[in-house]
Amino acid sequence: MATLAAENGGGTGTEPRYVYRFGGGVSDGGSGDRNLLGGKGANLAEMASIGLPVPPGFTISTEMCTRYYEEGQRFPESLRTEVANGIAHIEGITGKKFGDAADPLLVSVRSGARASMPGMMDTVLNLGLNDATVVGLAQASGDARFAWDSYRRFIQMYSDVVLELDHGAFEEALEIAKEDKGYSLDTELSAEDWQGLVDQYKAIVQEQWNKPFPQDVHEQLWGAVGAVFGSWQSERAKVYRRLHDIPGAWGTAVNVQAMVFGNMGDTSATGVAFTRDPSTGERAYYGEYLINAQGEDVVAGIRTPQYLTLAAREKAGAKPLSMEESMPEVYGQLAKVFDLLETHYRDMQDIEFTVQQGKLWMLQTRAGKRTAKAALKVAVDMAEEGLITREEAVARVDPAALDQLLHPTLDPKAPRDVIAKGLPASPGAASGLVVFDADTAEKRAEMGDAVILVRTETSPEDIHGMHAAKGILTARGGMTSHAAVVARGMGRPCVSGVGTLAIDAKAKRFKVGGREVKEGDTITIDGSTGEVMLGSVATVQPELAGDFGVLMEWADGVRRLKVRANAETPLDCETARSFGAEGVGLCRTEHMFFDADRITAVRQMILAEDEKGRRAALAKLLPEQRGDFTAIFRIMAGLPVTIRLLDPPLHEFLPHAEEEFAEVAASSGVGVETLKRRAAELHEFNPMLGHRGCRLGVTYPEIYEMQARAIFEAALDVAAETGEPPIPEVMIPLVATRRELELMKAIVDKAAAAVFAERGRDIAYLVGTMIELPRAALKAGEIAEVGEFFSFGTNDLTQTTLGVSRDDAGRFLTTYVDQGIYSKDPFVSLDVEGVGELIEIAAERGRKTRAGIKLGICGEHGGDPASIAFCERTGLDYVSASPYRVPIARLAAAQAALAAR
Repeated sequence: MATLAAENGGGTGTEPRYVYRFGGGVSDGGSGDRNLLGGKGANLAEMASIGLPVPPGFTISTEMCTRYYEEGQRFPESLRTEVANGIAHIEGITGKKFGDAADPLLVSVRSGARASMPGMMDTVLNLGLNDATVVGLAQASGDARFAWDSYRRFIQMYSDVVLELDHGAFEEALEIAKEDKGYSLDTELSAEDWQGLVDQYKAIVQEQWNKPFPQDVHEQLWGAVGAVFGSWQSERAKVYRRLHDIPGAWGTAVNVQAMVFGNMGDTSATGVAFTRDPSTGERAYYGEYLINAQGEDVVAGIRTPQYLTLAAREKAGAKPLSMEESMPEVYGQLAKVFDLLETHYRDMQDIEFTVQQGKLWMLQTRAGKRTAKAALKVAVDMAEEGLITREEAVARVDPAALDQLLHPTLDPKAPRDVIAKGLPASPGAASGLVVFDADTAEKRAEMGDAVILVRTETSPEDIHGMHAAKGILTARGGMTSHAAVVARGMGRPCVSGVGTLAIDAKAKRFKVGGREVKEGDTITIDGSTGEVMLGSVATVQPELAGDFGVLMEWADGVRRLKVRANAETPLDCETARSFGAEGVGLCRTEHMFFDADRITAVRQMILAEDEKGRRAALAKLLPEQRGDFTAIFRIMAGLPVTIRLLDPPLHEFLPHAEEEFAEVAASSGVGVETLKRRAAELHEFNPMLGHRGCRLGVTYPEIYEMQARAIFEAALDVAAETGEPPIPEVMIPLVATRRELELMKAIVDKAAAAVFAERGRDIAYLVGTMIELPRAALKAGEIAEVGEFFSFGTNDLTQTTLGVSRDDAGRFLTTYVDQGIYSKDPFVSLDVEGVGELIEIAAERGRKTRAGIKLGICGEHGGDPASIAFCERTGLDYVSASPYRVPIARLAAAQAALAAR
């Protein structure tokens, strides 16, 4: 990027360059410069360079944002010179002067981070208006109504974004003015009406700010630039970055651009469009527009927009004319631009445009946010159209987005009580308790409730509640409103534009069709049909065929890492197989012990005073364990199954209630008081670091002996039944030393030999360990002398390495991430620098001792794409994830393999 600055004149004197121009035959950058210019700035420069009609402007780089915060939110003097030159560039092309009272240049000031963050940062439009220039604008345009409407918009937006005044006070003044005149729409107000409202707005500013509204256009400009940079650290932007893994160090660019106006009468319009349907991926233009409006009117949902195409209008049964009908010539130009941009960028585009008195202007293009279903279809279709390769198609789809496809949808046969219908803004379905504000949504979700956030319209401040909610319902807004775009990005179902909803947020209720729904009532929304239903509706499992199956096949063709599942029930194993799992990477046997039919025997075993008592209880558990493993081996049909022997502390199985002690006493013939004394002896202050894992096997070897016998008896049963021998991998947990594993392996080998002798037949098996302690990682070379495979238990390895309890860390980890101590939650995405280095050490030392040792991870990180990329770089053999994350892991493993090439 330093080269880019040098090629275009650099900065001023010894200062680096921060301002880059576009428009009027000048383009100081392009789409490859998004790190420096942000996505919006880079694409504006690119569109200008390929000859599209882009209003001229300039971009203040992301590097300036970083410096702005480093230097206490101050601007260097050199930037003021560069910005002045940038304004001169716009003036030279437009023929207008910034601040000119006769024919003023007005500009927009918009954010533009390198990653798309729709609605999260601030924008100011119509900047450059004051008491003098508004008169000049009215005279120059010949439209006083347009000029005063633009001025009131500017005062309202600037007061909100820059001066941080109460936005509601301006809205209230507007509503009162409309009510006094008997108007229902903003477009009904006259020039005189708007002029009177401007006076009211200025009075509100004076009252709340104790100063007059700024009249100096240069003061306005620098206030807006500072506000846009400031919005990078707003709470809503921080939440969005945290949800989407966007580093805070990236910063945002600021784009200053000549205004073009969609509110200059019936030959003007503004709109948002996608080159393909962002909900389904269908190859059809998709979008909305408003005549005589500015951009915020569309995305804010203040007015219900009209359809872009005739086909969309007819499908929806809408009456207002589509743009294809009302502005056919401009629509034709727009369609050509759509095709050009999609071909140029080789991806579906999200486009903002304005029509000023019949002339088309392009304001933005970016890769369009889309649902997982649409992402799959677009990727597969573009590959089959020859626009991209199959490998590019695999790389295009966000693995985490697949989660949207892996969960149930509404059962079409289930009864439903439809109370309203709106726009199908984001597909999928959800049931939950009605809540009316974001804070309540977050609180109820933390309590374990499923909630539906119901709003008149959402705003960026609602981001935390939208994330906490299972679904979003709005009374206003279209398919490209804030609610729709953010919901699609999050994978949340959304129904928008339900105009029949009468929401009373203060009273916490809404009315529709003569029916009342209160906060806490249950509703269901279907973001695929736009239906709103009272109560819960039954669901059906997804079918993962079509584009999903095609892309998974392509992904499997390029990935190296195997993908297994963490599963210990028949349902989990069947789910994992249906999602393409290549075995079980972690079968947690302790989950089997909590079953109501066997917990008494487990407690009897734990509370026994001697080995004889323990063996008596274990004899009851043996057939149950054998049945567990038989079911798993049958389902996995010859695929490897890694079974972890009992791991958690005995403390977790102890009885607590009187009736539980009485039940154990009755089954074992031991007095209740004796059992209570024994339970007190077994109590641990820190069970996670106590008597658990292989330490149980060392002190009570009969436990592991029973489990090993059950494994081998089940394996031989299934081999005899199917003719296909299972591949059991017996995993010893929490090993810290070679000697521990040596002792435990001897128990397993002895049990195997006994079972094989009894049955007169044997099968192949492995004995290995879970590496979940730092000492085990460091001594992996010695441990590999005994262990035949390593499975990295990254949940506990993270806890023991960082000295942080996963269950308690939620109280402070968000703060740690916000302050840059960790780039991500280390329990969600692997701490590569710390825990990752231990894995690398263990892998290297283990391989040195035992060439070809099988290596994998089985913690929750096995379903995290960034962690999977680390596993690919480290050369592990497989990852293991929860069943519903197996497709995510398959795709992430393919992308990691492509990146490694």
